[in-house]
Amino acid sequence: MTTKTSLWLTLALSLTLSGMTHAANTITPTAKDPNLWLETIDGPKQLDWVKQQNAETVKTYADNAEFKQLDARLLEVLDSNARIPMVSKIGDHFYNFWRDKEHPKGLWRRTTLDEYRKDTPTWETVIDLDALSASEKENWVWHGADCLKPAYQRCLVALSRGGADASVMREFDLTSKQFVKDGFDLPEAKSVMNWKDTDHVYVATDFGPGSMTKSSYPRIVKEWKRGTPLTSATVVYEAKDDDMSVSAVRDNTPGFERDFVFLQIAFYDSQTFVRGKDGKLTKIDVPDDANVDAHREWLLIEPRSDWNVGGKTYKSGSLLAAKFDDYMAGKREITVLFTPSDTTALDAYSWTRHHLILNVMDNVVNRLEVLTPGPGEWTRAPLGGAPALSTIAAGGVDDDSSDAYFLTVTGFLQPTTLYYGVLNQGEGQAIKHSPSFFDASKFDVSQHFATSKDGTRVPYFEIAPKNLKADGSNPTLQYGYGGFEVSLQPAYSGSVGRAWLEKGGVYVIANIRGGGEYGPRWHKAALKADRLRAYEDFAAVSQDLIARKITSPQHLGAMGGSNGGLLMGNMLTLYPQFYGAIVSQVALLDMQRYTHLSAGASWMAEYGDPDKPQEWAWIKTFSPYYNARAGQKYPPVLFTTSTRDDRVGPVHARKMTAKLESLGYNTSFYENIEGGHGAAADNKQAAFMSALGYTYLWDHVK
Repeated sequence: MTTKTSLWLTLALSLTLSGMTHAANTITPTAKDPNLWLETIDGPKQLDWVKQQNAETVKTYADNAEFKQLDARLLEVLDSNARIPMVSKIGDHFYNFWRDKEHPKGLWRRTTLDEYRKDTPTWETVIDLDALSASEKENWVWHGADCLKPAYQRCLVALSRGGADASVMREFDLTSKQFVKDGFDLPEAKSVMNWKDTDHVYVATDFGPGSMTKSSYPRIVKEWKRGTPLTSATVVYEAKDDDMSVSAVRDNTPGFERDFVFLQIAFYDSQTFVRGKDGKLTKIDVPDDANVDAHREWLLIEPRSDWNVGGKTYKSGSLLAAKFDDYMAGKREITVLFTPSDTTALDAYSWTRHHLILNVMDNVVNRLEVLTPGPGEWTRAPLGGAPALSTIAAGGVDDDSSDAYFLTVTGFLQPTTLYYGVLNQGEGQAIKHSPSFFDASKFDVSQHFATSKDGTRVPYFEIAPKNLKADGSNPTLQYGYGGFEVSLQPAYSGSVGRAWLEKGGVYVIANIRGGGEYGPRWHKAALKADRLRAYEDFAAVSQDLIARKITSPQHLGAMGGSNGGLLMGNMLTLYPQFYGAIVSQVALLDMQRYTHLSAGASWMAEYGDPDKPQEWAWIKTFSPYYNARAGQKYPPVLFTTSTRDDRVGPVHARKMTAKLESLGYNTSFYENIEGGHGAAADNKQAAFMSALGYTYLWDHVK
């Protein structure tokens, strides 16, 4: 399924979230920061500090029978062979990447549709990552494969050492199930390599000094011919140092082959060019903050700001369609496929051969529409239904040749069901059901709205025992993210059920500004100088829970990761009075130096540039590391991170822990040596990290 992020923005975002070579950062001293020494990621002194912190945290929270039982039960969820093996179609087969107890690193495997529809399909192993890791003496983590259509014989496989975003890329043959000797091969780097044809690829990588932008991403994309050294690859496009990244890709849809160059100027600004056979680039004429996506004869456009063109104004967050060739020729005959309202936003879209499936959120709950191109207006019809307060999503199986689709329905208390159907051929049939990992009959789901400081209505979901007493004594876990236009929607989690709900806890998802729950406007409302709005929203949800006597500060815990970890840092320093404990995972925390740490420079469109005094003036208001000070009533806090996190990096959590400890606060820390930004390289590590976070909160807010 294609999300509302376009094909090329997806490539850029994957690049943004992709590898940094794993080395210590260059340290630029700042005044009176005694913790700069912790920025050397792999130094022996620094790792000794990490090991000591880890040992103390394990001894306090993980070295007991209750923790080990929870750890085992969460691993059982992750390793369960009854989980739905989600697949994608490549050629005539359906592929799945699978981890379980017997295959902790995982199998890339395939089957047929007829087999897949069975309760216990027969799978053919394509790559055994455990065997590969053992033979090469590497801890490989799967980062995916891109296969060349229409033959689908050759793939570009990405492998990560220990879970870091940086990948090694190798050519692989699906027929022989072997890596291609002397095939296309890239060493570890943050690279984007895409097929042009059998003997050519587009490659953006670290070509050496001067080939990376100031954001530390590829500045140059080249065309590389099979059998020649990478040094002989020809330049396709060179970005500026101040741009974020560049990449190129060919759409190999038969009859609609087109080459595109994608320039990511900043996180939300980009330009897409069509590359002619002569190498000439022609820009697709849309605003820089609009997303574009080409599919066969169609061009889809998503403006992120109101757009005036052809004498008409199209609303931010809309989805527009035009004939590709006509648009490139200068015509501006545009059809509106979706217009947002005060409560609706486009969540995703996906093509089948003849139709377009839209996934629309209305107050963070999904509905699906099927649009069919035709003369003038496209026709519309609903697709499927879902229980209240659940998530329904659909995506085309093969947009080149079929109108088949997969559809999933999931909810906080409803294990995922997978349907398979063909548009205009009756209702889809349920073919897979996720198992139940806890007794959902004991709980209710409800949606509520809190009023933020500026009067904004903020939605949140609450999952609570049916016999809940509103006496302020209920252990409650509030989770949030609030950034990068990411939406938090209803979804089943066996881990949440076993670790929190079964023990009598209340679980809350806060849909705060900065996310995408109401489209670009909801995201933009908490950008840069307005960042505090996200934290005010989260605090408003906490206040509402307390006012409704669902819980009270001593029984309310908060958790979030990455940008949500930054959210947690600000809840700690700005709103400590509302929480009994906080868990901050793989977080940004030192916002004065974040642009100099790991991939931080690429996020200035979200937070701002702290090296500019006028922007630091407001960035410092949401920099937890800067704002932490003595004499406050901070709740206990746990920071978790990973040495191999080359996206945010472990530096933030290390320094924040060290500063808080020096100020005398109750602080805990755990750094997984592997795992990347997900903080876990396999299911066993993931179960441990989850169990640690839940145990920490439960110990402090019960």
